[in-house]
Amino acid sequence: MKHLPALAALAFALAAPVLRAEVEYPLTEDSKPQDGVPKGEVLKFTFAASKIFPGTTREYWVYVPKQYDPAKPACVFVCQDGVQYSAPVVFDNLIAKGEMPVTIGVFIMHGKVVPLAEGALPRFNRSLEYDGLGPDYARFVLEEILPDVEKKTAGDGRKIVLSKSGNDRAIGGASSGAIGAFTAAWERPDAFTRVFSSIGTYVGLRGGNEYPTLIRKHEPKPLRVFLQDGSNDLNIYAGDWWMVNQEMQRALAFAGYEHTHVWGEGAHNSKHARAVFPDGMRFLWKGWPEPVKAGKSGNRMLGEVLLPGEEWQLVWEGGKFTEGPCANARGEVFFNDIPNAKTYKVGIDGKVTEFLADSKKANGQACAPDGRIIAVTGEGKVVAYDEQAQATVIAEGLRGNDLVVLHDGSMFVTEPSADPSAPSRLTFISAKGEKKVVDTGLKFPNGVTVSPDQSLLYVAESRSHWIYSYQLQPDGSLAHKQRYFWLHVPDTAEDAGADGIRVDRDGRLYAATRMGVQICDQAGRVNGILPTPNGRVSNLAFGGPEFDTLFATCGDKVFKRKLKVKGANAFAAPSKPKPPGL
Repeated sequence: MKHLPALAALAFALAAPVLRAEVEYPLTEDSKPQDGVPKGEVLKFTFAASKIFPGTTREYWVYVPKQYDPAKPACVFVCQDGVQYSAPVVFDNLIAKGEMPVTIGVFIMHGKVVPLAEGALPRFNRSLEYDGLGPDYARFVLEEILPDVEKKTAGDGRKIVLSKSGNDRAIGGASSGAIGAFTAAWERPDAFTRVFSSIGTYVGLRGGNEYPTLIRKHEPKPLRVFLQDGSNDLNIYAGDWWMVNQEMQRALAFAGYEHTHVWGEGAHNSKHARAVFPDGMRFLWKGWPEPVKAGKSGNRMLGEVLLPGEEWQLVWEGGKFTEGPCANARGEVFFNDIPNAKTYKVGIDGKVTEFLADSKKANGQACAPDGRIIAVTGEGKVVAYDEQAQATVIAEGLRGNDLVVLHDGSMFVTEPSADPSAPSRLTFISAKGEKKVVDTGLKFPNGVTVSPDQSLLYVAESRSHWIYSYQLQPDGSLAHKQRYFWLHVPDTAEDAGADGIRVDRDGRLYAATRMGVQICDQAGRVNGILPTPNGRVSNLAFGGPEFDTLFATCGDKVFKRKLKVKGANAFAAPSKPKPPGL
């Protein structure tokens, strides 16, 4: 008993917080003015004409190096929250030593909406602009700020001309400015390939905590990333900065990104980042002008699906809105340009010819076991076309969108409706042409397909993040309806926007969504995401002689990509895939 006071004192001492001295990170000579080094100039401007962030006013600064020659467009470094890291001095020194290219710095302050009433607070746009996922901040920089910079001249009259190549552009920032920089590059790797991230806010403020997962699932992008953080960074309601920066690093490593990281013991401030900024610039610009390349991901599904060196290729362009791709038994692919009421055929030789001069604004299409192309027209009909484009009406009175035709000639048609008085329907049409509604419980049913063994029906529910699974019954009715495939939703939308869906012979499901082609395993989980070249995709089909080429209708264009896998044709005999890993 006599030891209790001592034990209590020890317990108190163990429970008490340990006060640590603030870690100091001294600057290197690269961050200090040097004699004999040409000095650039820093110009200050105000921008108050944004349409992307309306009503905002902000200042920005432009660093112009002494060596800059307007005859050669300059490389660009964009930084959030204004001038940081002694960047103009660092640029002077590194440019003089040839350790980074001649680079114009653009240092942008976040926006404020100035109040009309005296004494009222402005609206502070920093978190909105930086922490939010999606393309808006990248658009703001690319469409508004950089064009405004190019209207300016240096003090000696030199016109400012910036490179438009993403390989010549870097972007960086601290905290929210860091995630803003990463998001700009993530959304537009064609415009920014080099990212400097200090104490990055990859936490649950506006969805940034999703990045480690998205990085692992996406096909790798051509980005080079420098990460900095300290073990005494923030740990608050939105998350643990120190932990999520390590998650980001591990995700980048898993996905094969060229990156490096510098960890320290610092808190949520710029001391460490300012000290390592010169090394960060050396890393980001090393080897320039050699382009930054995408790495090889450790994602097993991407490895199973993608062929090394095979990229998306343009098949056709010039339409208004392409849809309804499907392939016949030869692997020829048909697709619609809905507003122009045209149907086109992509031959085995890759040549595109007109198949129907008037498709009646057909939408979804599928191939039947007898080789006819079955289309859902804008007139509410299901029509079959033979090889000579002769039409036979199979069914009428449908608000059809998409359809799948099974090996026995029966089919399912999705009938979405935005009218509450006429609910959406899922309709079965037998091989004899008999119709029956088999479900009215979906908000907006869209794409539809079957599992390779044709025991399950899959229906994309566009106005949610789900694809439903049903068990097919012998009479065409459905049982055991389940929200089954879970899809990612972009920050710019309220739903995944799932449209056309297809399966390969191993049972993977491919969904055309707002985020690109999301690839799910049989258990209903998104394992991989393939962005399309123009960021749009409405529908998919496996085509080509071996059905190993994925065709995607993407707005006014159609793309294709050769894969390792082969598509499962619903018009063919069912085949049983291997069971999934659970």
